[in-house]
Amino acid sequence: MSRLVLVLGDQLSDSLSALRAADKTCDIVVMAEVAEETSYVRHHPKKIALILAAMRKFAARLRADGWDIRYAELDDTNNAGSIPAELLRRAEEAGATEVIATEPGEWRLIEALQATPLKLRLLEDDRFIASHRDFEGWAEGKKALRMEYFYRDMRRKTGMLMDGDQPEGGQWNYDHDNRKPAPDSVSFSGPMQFTPDETVEQVLDLVETRFGNHYGKLRPFWFATDQEQARRALTHFIKGALPKFGDYQDAMLDGNRFLYHAVIAAYLNIGLLDPVEVCRAAEDAYRAGAAPLNAVEGFIRQIIGWREYVRGIYFREGPDYTRRNVLGHTRALPEFYWTGQTDMRCVAKAVQQTMDEAYAHHIQRLMVTGNFGLLAGIEPHALHEWYLAVYMDAFEWVEAPNTVGMSQFADGGIIASKPYVSSGNYIAKMSDHCAHCRYSVKAKTGKDACPFNLLFWHFMDRHRDRFQNNPRMAQMYRTFDRMDGDKRETVLREAEAFLNRMAQGARV
Repeated sequence: MSRLVLVLGDQLSDSLSALRAADKTCDIVVMAEVAEETSYVRHHPKKIALILAAMRKFAARLRADGWDIRYAELDDTNNAGSIPAELLRRAEEAGATEVIATEPGEWRLIEALQATPLKLRLLEDDRFIASHRDFEGWAEGKKALRMEYFYRDMRRKTGMLMDGDQPEGGQWNYDHDNRKPAPDSVSFSGPMQFTPDETVEQVLDLVETRFGNHYGKLRPFWFATDQEQARRALTHFIKGALPKFGDYQDAMLDGNRFLYHAVIAAYLNIGLLDPVEVCRAAEDAYRAGAAPLNAVEGFIRQIIGWREYVRGIYFREGPDYTRRNVLGHTRALPEFYWTGQTDMRCVAKAVQQTMDEAYAHHIQRLMVTGNFGLLAGIEPHALHEWYLAVYMDAFEWVEAPNTVGMSQFADGGIIASKPYVSSGNYIAKMSDHCAHCRYSVKAKTGKDACPFNLLFWHFMDRHRDRFQNNPRMAQMYRTFDRMDGDKRETVLREAEAFLNRMAQGARV
């Protein structure tokens, strides 16, 4: 009897464990564009278009390779509307009772599959370097699960950038070379852009009709939608941007949205690129003398270090992780996260870019929109859903630990040893935003004071009991305590006034 083989929209890899376990001569591949997956958060239309277009192209490849494909497009009249319902429909159609599936990257969907009456064979997603068992073995007995030490194990396991049993160059981490301020100019033309073909245009028309009222601009759409294009985009980055990626990976510019970033995370996360393949390409550039060690190490660390680590955390912590809120933050998400209508130029620029591109790099997410959310006390689940909705590369296994743990400290320090909070000084150092801002980053109080300056001390004051003994934050508290008493009161009063104006919907 035929079995159903489920392939999800972020599992578009020839090496998928479910496909390897199936028999092409008799099993049936089920793929479906379903309303439930487009609407559990209001995804950016570019994200929806990327996944649907890539799914259609991947299904065509499998069909050409001899697979029996049962594919439901979003506007099919018989479309059952959810992945479990589509499996049940196809099971009845084919007389099948068993499903082979690769583990989804969200607890929500794992639980939905397990609730179906079909016999489910759920295979681990071995496109990752560290299995669940590997991560649990590494984490067992440790008081603190710090990414740096996990990353070193991943280097040893893969042999990437290793010189025997020692790290290439004698150091594991070259972060001290990777935090240069924004450059005066950028020589890279940006990520490779692709003209939509017929398949992509059909999807764009569908998305425009169905999701035209979602946050974000659908067109122009220039992303890779198949493996060949994604590999070309990777090669374009390796040759044109990787040499300077490390130096400026934390920088932000008013007039350049991409600097030297690869913008390939979405391709990795839906399966168009393989993480080992990507890292080997970067390592080959270093070995050939085409890219410096600090750039290549920093790039590889994001993939075999951070990407693997946050996945391990997500599955280790369980389905309730996205609801963690150890700091008790309850403020509503401000409307300017959706509109960009704020006088804080750094926030406005990050949000407008996100609206246009479904992309912002890690510092814009962590130290601008994330930092503001943490300083202002925004409810972390609301921020989690915002990040999950608006970024093309956001899938819960990778987004939730970055938001709940790294950005908002809502998990109580599982990921971060201290909250990632800063005043406006950090943003001024790493960008040119402040030079064009209505607020003054140098002003600590008064009507022109940068809100990040005011809110930084407000955050420190309201969470003193939790953080004053943190060795990485003690100096900040000493600085606050040395501040003139009247000035402290003014800072806190003005911060409260700012938060009240924001809560009332005033432009801030």
